[in-house]
Order: sequence, then C-alpha cells, then structure tokens
Amino acid sequence: MKNYDEVVKILKRNDVVACDTTLRDGEQTAGIVFSNVEKYRIAQLMDEAGVQQIEAGIPTMGADEKKAVKHIAHMGLNASILGWNRADIHDIDTSIDCDVDSVAISMSASDIHIEHKLKKSREWVLEKVAAGVEHAKDHGLYISCNGEDASRADMDFLIQFVQTAKDAGADRFRYCDTIGRETPLNCYNRVKKIIDTVGIEVEMHTHNDFGMATANCMAGIEAGARFASTTVMGIGERSGNAPLEEFVMTSKHLYGKNSGIDPLKLKPLAEFVSVAAGRPIPVSKPFLGSNCFAHEAGIHADGIIKDAHNYEPYDPSEVGLERKIVIGKHSGRNTLVTKLKDQGITLSDEDAITLLDLVRKYAVRLHRSIPDEELVVIYQNMKKGEDPFDDEHY
Repeated sequence: MKNYDEVVKILKRNDVVACDTTLRDGEQTAGIVFSNVEKYRIAQLMDEAGVQQIEAGIPTMGADEKKAVKHIAHMGLNASILGWNRADIHDIDTSIDCDVDSVAISMSASDIHIEHKLKKSREWVLEKVAAGVEHAKDHGLYISCNGEDASRADMDFLIQFVQTAKDAGADRFRYCDTIGRETPLNCYNRVKKIIDTVGIEVEMHTHNDFGMATANCMAGIEAGARFASTTVMGIGERSGNAPLEEFVMTSKHLYGKNSGIDPLKLKPLAEFVSVAAGRPIPVSKPFLGSNCFAHEAGIHADGIIKDAHNYEPYDPSEVGLERKIVIGKHSGRNTLVTKLKDQGITLSDEDAITLLDLVRKYAVRLHRSIPDEELVVIYQNMKKGEDPFDDEHY
C-alpha cells in the first residue's frame, strides 16, 4: 500500500491522468463479468501501459469483489489503487480493509437524484459528503469525491457540494455526467467555474449515451481538469464511457498533453479485455480497429500512395496497427497499377481501364473486397479473355 505522498507524486507526473475504471464501471456493463484472475491480468496490463490510477472495484460488495480489490492492492503495481464507495462510513471501511491507497466517495449532486432516488435533502447530502471525506482523510487516504449526476445539478449547489468536499479534505472532485446528457460547451463552462471558484483538481467521468463521452471528457480537460475516468474500449453502463485509448491519443495529438501511457500497450490491453468481456473490437474502433488504416476509395488510396500524411492523422505504427490499401468497388486505377507493380506486373493504361471495370464488377457480385492474390488472377484471366461470371458460352 502506497502512502498519501507517494500517491500524490504518481498523480502529478504527467499533464493529464487516467483513472481507469474498467474493473468497476466497465464491469457494470450488462452481461460482462470478469473472473478475479482476469481482473489481476487487466490490472497488470494497465500498469505496464502506464495507467496511473486503477479503480479496482467496489469492496463493499464483499465476497469475490473484495478479495479481488485487496489482491490488486497487494500486487506491487506502480499505479495507485482506488476503491469505489458510496458516501457511507461502512463502505469506506471496507475499502480501508482492502489496503487501497485511494478512495472514490460518491454522492448524488442533482436535485433529481436527491429528491427521487435518495428522497433526502441537500443538507443531508452535504453532511454525508463531509462525514465520508473526513473519515477517509483520518485514515490517510487520497480522496476523489464524486458528484453523481453533476451535469444535471444546480450550479450554485454543485459549487457548495464541491467546496464542502474540499473543506473536508478531498483531493479532487469527479464531475460525473452520469446519464451522458452533457454537451461540450456546457461541460467546459461548468468545469471551468468549479475550478475557478473552488480551486480543486477535477476528474471527468463521462458517459456515451449521446455519443459524446470523449468530446465532453476533453472539453473538461480543456477547461482545466487534469484527470479522466476511462475504460478500455469505452465499455461501461448502457452505451459506455470515455475510452482509455481515445483519451490517451486525443490528449497527445489534439491537445499536446502527455498522459504518460504508452500507445503501443493499448492494443494488447484491449485485446485481452475484449476476450475477457466477450466484446469484439469493432473494425472501425479508433486506435484499435483493423480498419483504422484501411484505404479503398480511389482518391484516398492514391493520396496515401503518394504521401501517407494526405489521409492519415497519425502513424499507424504508433499504436501497433498497419496500413492497408484495399482493392474493391471504390478503387482507382493508380491503386491497381501500384498493387500489380508490387507483384512484378506492369499495367498499361488500356489494361488498367479494363481491369478496373472487372474489379468493380467482381466486388459488387461477391459483396467484398479483392485480396491481392485474387487481383493477379483476375488480371491473368483478363489477359486470356476469360471471365468466370460470364457463362453464356457454355
């Protein structure tokens, strides 16, 4: 178990910090259950990638969950290990019993939740927040105080909520867009106001119900937040969370901020989580999918052949992917000429026109792209005057 000063040092090393919650919010995805052994390997892979803080689970669930959190806390990882809790002394004690070095203490911040879920008052909420944070502080823990449904909270009360948490000893505030209804501009303004008014570190916890988890996360980062609550591949409740890989690469390439996480380690981590979760990596998944650098359209493929910077936002080798020029319905002549040249075949302008018509016909009839070796066969058949789709002469 790391002491408080060690945790603070870990979390100050980089411009932005991932507090990955794959093992907590990620596993809350309907239908996903990780075995404890899988959890240990995921934690290890995260640590090797450079994730600075791992939200290991919810200790108060007891049984295997508590056992897993405690095991991860004793794995000797470089990352800080955090346990998630309600603003409840018993919850926090179960995290303390697991020897974690950090805790997340969560409480509803919106009137919708306070009135219709908790059926309590704002005053009760603030009292519970203060008591929970003070209790954790008395035990020397690093504390993230989470404002559940913060994006729908009254702004004046939210400031009071965050100030109460800070005064009680919280190290940061987790701004939770619990049902994914936030918009980037509104998110930016609200997070900036919290930082400017209260002067506390902020963590973005955004959901993807409207497809804007990463956009809202990065809007918060632009407003001054330094922490992001992420999950591998964006798995999580309902439509998921901000993906770890998107946070890392967007921070680096679009915001010039270093997360301290090795992009080459993202794909092996995602591949393991994919198998453990039973969730295949979509072919078009940013930074992970097999189609990230696949080019078929003639204009795009021609541009890539001339200079990859024309149609690629970063080098595929950075994340362990490979560039692919795909032959299909939308291919252009230059792609065919280049592909066959690689096979030692020089294509005349006339043959290129004829072959392109054949390739497009084949792609439409077969409902797929054409592998390189098949392209050679089509060319050879063309030179012989043969077409396997033309059977009228039989």
